[in-house]
Amino acid sequence: MPYSYGYSSYGYGGFLANNLYIILLIPIFALSLWAQFQVSGNFKKYSQVRCCRGLTGAQAAEAVLRANGVYNVAIRQCGGSLTDNYNPTDNAIYLSRPVYGAATIAAVGVACHEAGHAVQYATGYAPIRLRSAIIPATQFGSRFSFIALMLGILLYSQTLLLVGIVLFSLTTFFQLVTLPVEFDASLRAIRAIEGQGLLDGEEATGAKKVLRAAALTYVASLLMSALQLLRYVIIFLSRGGGRRGGRR
Repeated sequence: MPYSYGYSSYGYGGFLANNLYIILLIPIFALSLWAQFQVSGNFKKYSQVRCCRGLTGAQAAEAVLRANGVYNVAIRQCGGSLTDNYNPTDNAIYLSRPVYGAATIAAVGVACHEAGHAVQYATGYAPIRLRSAIIPATQFGSRFSFIALMLGILLYSQTLLLVGIVLFSLTTFFQLVTLPVEFDASLRAIRAIEGQGLLDGEEATGAKKVLRAAALTYVASLLMSALQLLRYVIIFLSRGGGRRGGRR
């Protein structure tokens, strides 16, 4: 009888966690889809609008770097679409083909954003330093959290479940730290675009739409990760309550 009582409580906890997860998942998933649609839609739209000054993405990124006194960052072309990034390992900005040599509103906006990341590293921006420091722990957590979580649930082991939750929380924390990093890079890009006149008024508005849509995808990713973490925490707490109840 004690065992069945504990199992029943765990079953209720699992039921609560799964139903809460599904209820909250719907709007978060919808937000994620909408954000992705906005990114692809705005990027496609403003990739077809040539900017008045005729600056390419590579030239815009270089302008942002120079304006911030950064001269040792390479700007290189990479394959794919929306694969643009700054790599601190070799201190280089990688711009995709639709951005590197294109003189469009979208290209300037994306390139300035990646240049913003390079400036963050050059100036020692605190959140990006923190994010870089926790990358090894985050990689370890993302690699082994699912194994620990599944074993903890299947073997009814609170210890393994707790280990899995802690490991998974590292990835959620990483995504939380990523938000100010991405928002700040976009803010630096917008300031450079407006301050240096890289785009005119209406063009700058288009670039802002591209950057804001991209930022929203990070918000959706954080909410999805936090929701998953909440689900496991509820299961963990309900199992603990069930076992205590079973011992009385």
